[in-house]
Amino acid sequence: MNDPILSRPGTGSSAEQASWDALRERVTIAVRPIGTPTPIGLFGLAVAAFVLSGLQLGWVDVAEGRTVALVLIAFAFGAQALAAVFAFLGRDGTVATAMSVLALTWLVIGLAMRGSPPGSTSKALGLFLLVPGVIMIFTGTAAALSKLVPAAVFVLAAIRFLVMAGYELTGGTGWERTAGWLGLLLCVLALYAALAAELEDAAGHPVLPFGRRNKGKLAVHGSLLEQVQGVATEPGVRTKL
Repeated sequence: MNDPILSRPGTGSSAEQASWDALRERVTIAVRPIGTPTPIGLFGLAVAAFVLSGLQLGWVDVAEGRTVALVLIAFAFGAQALAAVFAFLGRDGTVATAMSVLALTWLVIGLAMRGSPPGSTSKALGLFLLVPGVIMIFTGTAAALSKLVPAAVFVLAAIRFLVMAGYELTGGTGWERTAGWLGLLLCVLALYAALAAELEDAAGHPVLPFGRRNKGKLAVHGSLLEQVQGVATEPGVRTKL
């Protein structure tokens, strides 16, 4: 495809302009269509949030903590890691970053739970959770520039990580119960966002409110030219990241 950025009209000599025109005719940028990875990533988040909340709220016996850890490692980590890879391939760096951070955080939590006595807390895990919490706030803020519903999911996940950090650092049951209820809310919001994304992909247009605006709205309602006109400066095309 030809990109306007490869053309520099009105600059330099006519020979230089001819060279730029010749280069533009030889350069081709291939964009591979893929299925949207957002639903599977959000479903993974919903499962992790719900199962861990069951443990935190006492619905699941403490002795089953290692089974909960297995769910976090085998399902949540796998689903969100897969979503992250395809989100990067789909050129959505914000969603890809969020899914990567969430996947790795569930992996760390799951491994820590598998290797610790049931019902125990860890200050090291608490310190760790503070960082993904802050990262997800940053990522949610970035996501809000284009998609409000995923942004709300990411920010709520951040708040939950921070509350979980409070429990791991202090051992207070109030922190644990709050994290559990936040997890249930996160599960519901993630399920809604996943359904909205899946229906949008199946129907070819928004069915449920997804909060698209700016580039997020352009991605669905914009013309092909409008969507690809800046591709020459995207990572993977430009010479430096």
